[in-house]
Amino acid sequence: MAFSNLTSKAILLYDEWIKDADPRLEGWPLMSSPFPTTFIIGTYVYFVTSLGPKLMENKKPFELRQIMTFYNFSVVALSLYMTYEFLMSGWATGYSFRCDIVDYSRSPTALRMVRTCWLYYFSKFIELLDTIFFVLRKKNNQVTFLHVFHHSIMPWTWWFGVKFAAGGLGTFHALLNCIVHVVMYTYYGICSLGPAYHKYLWWKKYMTTIQLVQFIMITVHIGQIYIMDDCPYQYPIFMFIIWLYGSMFLVLFLHFWYHAYTKGQRLPKVARNGISKDQ
Repeated sequence: MAFSNLTSKAILLYDEWIKDADPRLEGWPLMSSPFPTTFIIGTYVYFVTSLGPKLMENKKPFELRQIMTFYNFSVVALSLYMTYEFLMSGWATGYSFRCDIVDYSRSPTALRMVRTCWLYYFSKFIELLDTIFFVLRKKNNQVTFLHVFHHSIMPWTWWFGVKFAAGGLGTFHALLNCIVHVVMYTYYGICSLGPAYHKYLWWKKYMTTIQLVQFIMITVHIGQIYIMDDCPYQYPIFMFIIWLYGSMFLVLFLHFWYHAYTKGQRLPKVARNGISKDQ
């Protein structure tokens, strides 16, 4: 009886909470509730940390070079497209880079931002293939906690972002992330072409710098909300989450930078270019 009452209260709280969701997303794929997203992420975590390695234990690694080349350059193309859409739906057409609130209207620009935010959210499921490729190639040393955590938390938190606040200053980090992904997945794409093309990767040493600058910009931008006198952004909790996330990865990359470039220590392969495919 007690469990039944608790369940009923939880359902009522959920129904009350979901009433504030953006009505423009009604009927969109995966947007009905957070449970489909949670199930996909749970399945992903189970496969890459347990089931996948067990299935591959007595098998030879898959040779996935052609598939990975196609995948990496496809992500580059998708990231370029999302960068353009984020710019055209606000960041290059009116946003101030300070207190930009969510436009909940049905204007063409506002709806364009909604579509872009949903596409960015969905792209995080595509990027789960990063880890699956590691497992199928038996590169289990690259399936680190940080890697899995990042790939898991992004689609889950972005479900809430899209559902309640598709636009405004909370999308700046997504714009930056798309730009960084153009660079990173170009690097991974060239790597997957084979050793003959590695001579074109002279800019490898700048990868960590690019990632570091990304998190500095995210942290500084989102931190403005704490010093602005009156910013009526609709969901301040999202700002705190973004700031916390950006700060955490900024510290992790500064730690890497210190050991790799200041102390000159040789890092494990997974960390030599920063967190492998984590951005």
